[in-house]
Amino acid sequence: MSKLKEIYKTLSSRYGDLEWWPAESPFEVIVGAVLTQNTAWTNVEKALGRFEGNLSPERILNMPTEELEEIVRPAGFFRQKSRYLKAVTEWFTGCNCDIDLIRSAPLSSIRAGLLKVRGVGNETADSILLYAFNLPTFVVDAYTVRFFGRFPINAGNSYMEIKDFCERNLPKDAKLYGDFHALIVQNGKEHCKKKPECFGCPLEKSCEKKMEE
Repeated sequence: MSKLKEIYKTLSSRYGDLEWWPAESPFEVIVGAVLTQNTAWTNVEKALGRFEGNLSPERILNMPTEELEEIVRPAGFFRQKSRYLKAVTEWFTGCNCDIDLIRSAPLSSIRAGLLKVRGVGNETADSILLYAFNLPTFVVDAYTVRFFGRFPINAGNSYMEIKDFCERNLPKDAKLYGDFHALIVQNGKEHCKKKPECFGCPLEKSCEKKMEE
């Protein structure tokens, strides 16, 4: 068993199935992936709630920018994000909002296309591909970078280095990737914080960070 798989099993034994990224539709995941940039998920939930159950590509595209800005204001950077939402919605409608059509294309091609969309970087693209379209691409966020910067495993430092390391050392499985990302985030909130709280961490015995503090 690979070291990464052992880490996954240890975290999973502690935290279980976290049912990560609840959403009513793939498009809601797309919107959430944009809104969560540089803010807490609680703020994203507030913004999503202001759509009052009427969240669709057609509404985003047809809504005046000023009105969209007001709706997404709780998520912060509302002027930027409203324009990003319109851009990514145009991309989605350019694919006929057809999930099967998107999934039928090579993953590398879909990812490259998404990265050309205004406001979509690596993390946002991978979050959309993994959680909206159930495609096997590993998401790296601030919690992931912090975790692999502390745990004694040579995963690299940059986004793409960590992503490639995880994808090389884990089975190519979207559910596994999504679950593992969720577990790393949960552990980051409870133990692997900016100032680590190692006591009681499920990985305490195998992590060397506590010995460096």
